[in-house]
Amino acid sequence: MEVQFLGTAAFEGIPSLFCQCSTCKQARERGGKNMRSRTSVIIDQVLKVDFPPDTLYHSHRYGLDMNSIQDLLITHSHSDHLYAEDMAIRAEGYAQSGDKAIHVYGHDLPFRLCFQALNGLEHNYQFHRVLPFVPIKTQTAMIVPLLADHDQLETCLLYYIEKDGKAILYGNDSGWFPEQTWAWLKDKKLDLAILECTTGKSSHRNNHMNVDAVLETKAWMEANGVLKEGAPVLVTHFSHNAGLLHEDLLGIFEPHGIQVAYDGLIVQL
Repeated sequence: MEVQFLGTAAFEGIPSLFCQCSTCKQARERGGKNMRSRTSVIIDQVLKVDFPPDTLYHSHRYGLDMNSIQDLLITHSHSDHLYAEDMAIRAEGYAQSGDKAIHVYGHDLPFRLCFQALNGLEHNYQFHRVLPFVPIKTQTAMIVPLLADHDQLETCLLYYIEKDGKAILYGNDSGWFPEQTWAWLKDKKLDLAILECTTGKSSHRNNHMNVDAVLETKAWMEANGVLKEGAPVLVTHFSHNAGLLHEDLLGIFEPHGIQVAYDGLIVQL
């Protein structure tokens, strides 16, 4: 299985459009892995998680054939994870995309935004409403939506994904997981855990994770046998407001056996 990190930044991107903070200034100067677009991953070129406003850029940069995507999982409605307006680009009159549908999985609020964007257009998406902790077989995988601690006004989701004998936890956006999610994970065996660290070294661990929450999550997974032997843990979804460049993040996480994701990183399982 191939997991590619298309983007690894929070809402603002790094460097952020208008920001003159030290982190953004240094990211512009250093470039490379410090340049981060909005977060998304693609698995085996057929299953994508989230549809950020940088999707067009991702398709250009990585040479993606977006029509190869069979399943699209949406975590929540925030615009850095669902830029629904761009989904209309696949509709009749905007693209010649063939007859193969993209199946979209999510809950009510993201779907409402998608339907508003498509607004009567002839399109080739099929929408599947998911419920927390209820498994669903997609075209390419078996998925289980899990509850996140994120926006208290919305049912935000994480995803457990099983594909070709491998199991992945896609764990952002979320602060310290809700108890129901910890309980569900307790008897699972993961080949890969993807976590987030939006808030950096701050004490804030609700809605998004900080460094300590990431370290404690990995420790919990190891203590409960949730990670298979040698299973990688990767951290993503970084904000310039945390004040941490790629090299700073490596210094924090590598001693704990956690890999720092960057735009374009490919992980083979």
